[in-house]
Amino acid sequence: MRNILIFGAGRSASSLIRYLLSKSNEEKLHLTVADLSSNLAKAKTQDHPNATPLALDIFNADERKKAIANASIVISMLPAHLHIEIAKDCLEFKKHLVTASYISDAMQALNEEAIKNNLILMNEIGLDPGIDHMSAMKVIDEIRSKGGKMLLFESFCGGLVAPESDNNLWNYKFTWAPRNVVLAGQGGAAKFIQEGTYKYIPYSALFRRTEFLEVEGYGKFEAYSNRDSLKYRSVYGLDDILTLYRGTIRRVGYSRAWNMFVQLGMTDDSYILEGSENMSYRQFINSFLPYHPTDSVEIKTRLILKIDQDDIMWDKLLELDLFNPNKKVNLPNATPAQILEKILTDSWALEPEDKDMIVMYHKFGYELNGEKKQIDSKMVCIGEDQTYTAMAKTVGLPVAIATLLILNGKITTPGVQLPIKKEVYEPILKELEEYGVIFNEQNVPYFGYNPDLF
Repeated sequence: MRNILIFGAGRSASSLIRYLLSKSNEEKLHLTVADLSSNLAKAKTQDHPNATPLALDIFNADERKKAIANASIVISMLPAHLHIEIAKDCLEFKKHLVTASYISDAMQALNEEAIKNNLILMNEIGLDPGIDHMSAMKVIDEIRSKGGKMLLFESFCGGLVAPESDNNLWNYKFTWAPRNVVLAGQGGAAKFIQEGTYKYIPYSALFRRTEFLEVEGYGKFEAYSNRDSLKYRSVYGLDDILTLYRGTIRRVGYSRAWNMFVQLGMTDDSYILEGSENMSYRQFINSFLPYHPTDSVEIKTRLILKIDQDDIMWDKLLELDLFNPNKKVNLPNATPAQILEKILTDSWALEPEDKDMIVMYHKFGYELNGEKKQIDSKMVCIGEDQTYTAMAKTVGLPVAIATLLILNGKITTPGVQLPIKKEVYEPILKELEEYGVIFNEQNVPYFGYNPDLF
């Protein structure tokens, strides 16, 4: 039996583990699922004869090294900052590694040693990053093979609630890490290139500069800009492209509503609110409002946000129970962002019967034989339940498939890499279709941004 060591048995690991266990007999696999919580590891392995749950503290170097030494290949589903020590151990014990996280500078620094030892350190092979890279490079490579020149590439992705579970005014629930949602867009201006001109959107304006998207059968969506759309320009071979933009998908109206929190300062994670553990929800929002001897918190909120009491934006705030004087924050030494996360989790947690949804949308503009053309590629994936979510499927399955391809010698290029080579994306995208992760590509009229073209 070939031993696959998996670090982390959290939400993203469910579909990954199920896939590998389903292949375990024919592929002669044994899974060791290591997690700080033995109960979590046991729950994910479900007493399968080809799986062993392992209680392991990742910071215990001896335990970690022992587990890696006994593995045929290693998968890390831990938070990104924990990958690096695992990667170093993999180099020491000559093991391949697969993660779904962005390539950090520390990980990239291991590239030369990985190549020297003929080892694959595959990263960015989840959903976003991951499926976005693979589905994009497939079409870009096809356009280039015909002699086409890329003019425009836009890529959007979002984790949302499925239509049948979409029952709040925000058209949103937490399907992934709530903290990441609250802090989205912070840390510098969003930057991209449009018709050859560099564009920047400061955080204060990010959620009022959106692009609209239509997905057949699912209606209208909006997208706000990711922080750095330019980081993959050279990776994708798009150094000369006129328009490059990456964004996050939400239902229409979400961004305008979220902007209320940004303008009030409730998404700030840089300071602590005094007495936060005893603060009520009403006191929390009032702490961002000016003092007035007679106006209520509600009136002050509407005045500062310039919204009327019959505005849907007001109804969205009321739905969150933000003005309740009896609900307590119960978080000591909390930042505004941490308190907002707590409040939103009260309202946006998925119910047991809820399903989530992933939407991905690419636009490829190109010139071929003097004619401008465009391909739109769309993918929608609906989750099964609270364990096998669309997010878990689209993050975990590419990791699992890549792991098996590496183990079986089908992916061979060594070094620190992401899935942009044909040997990686072609078989993975093909197999993902069997699991309902299908991209529908359409030829549409080219839509540029320069009015002089029309």
